[in-house]
Amino acid sequence: MKKIQLTLTLLTLMVMAGYAQDKPAYQLYNQKGKVADYDKMIKDLAEADMVFFGEHHTNPISHWLQLEMCKSFYEIKGDKLVLGAEMFENGNQLVLDEYLADFYPEEKMLPEITQLWGNYQTDYKPLVEFAKENKLKFVASNIPRRYASMINKKGMEALKELSPEALALIGPDLEKYFDAEVYADMKDMMGGHVPPTMLNIQMAQASKDATMAHFSVKNFEKGDLYFHFDGSYHSNNKRGIIWWVNKINPGLNIKSITTVMQSQWDEMTEEDKEMIAEYIIVVPDNMTQTKR
Repeated sequence: MKKIQLTLTLLTLMVMAGYAQDKPAYQLYNQKGKVADYDKMIKDLAEADMVFFGEHHTNPISHWLQLEMCKSFYEIKGDKLVLGAEMFENGNQLVLDEYLADFYPEEKMLPEITQLWGNYQTDYKPLVEFAKENKLKFVASNIPRRYASMINKKGMEALKELSPEALALIGPDLEKYFDAEVYADMKDMMGGHVPPTMLNIQMAQASKDATMAHFSVKNFEKGDLYFHFDGSYHSNNKRGIIWWVNKINPGLNIKSITTVMQSQWDEMTEEDKEMIAEYIIVVPDNMTQTKR
């Protein structure tokens, strides 16, 4: 009788496991399109100088894996792990630093952060709290939105109107290295309706990438593992922030992980998969989203 019960239990577990595998929340791949092992990925990425995580801003799998990867990297790098994020404008760095140093509680910090994203509590607070608990540096890397908006309207001429204090919050290499061809695909995204201000739009996008690259490099020291969170467009295909980092400080070992939907993955060629990132998180199209 015991053997029968044991057999039934094992069969039940096997059936349950089968059901679980039929509905995976995500699948991790390498750039060759092969299923990747999480632990091997972590070991590989931890050897880099910088790792850029391209997320879908409201995808819960992206955010869960960001936190899990922080924990895994911390086990390897300890206090040499440095976090950075598009979601915080660099004008908020002082407030963020003070909060991480436990100068005041969260209810005092939150009203002081300008342009705080609506999904902070669910998606980015866990990362900030992880940094605080482990006394890690967290870089507010992005350009203040108001300056990106000025560039969108006036192009590079907007920089001439700004004070030295304002310019200190913008990547200083923006004019030197800007190349519209790097952002040529933005025209395709317009669906054939390219506005006359397209160059300004590209400059505004570049101002974000150049600024995030600048503050990433500025806060990196040899031996660190700099782990940055950004929308996937900012780091896919070694463009965006990664392109700018390579211009500002060539020679760094930079790797990336990105997020794509299953329908996108199914349409990607082998070349697309090889180019987009070292590792790709593929999530179901109907995955529940967080609120931004």
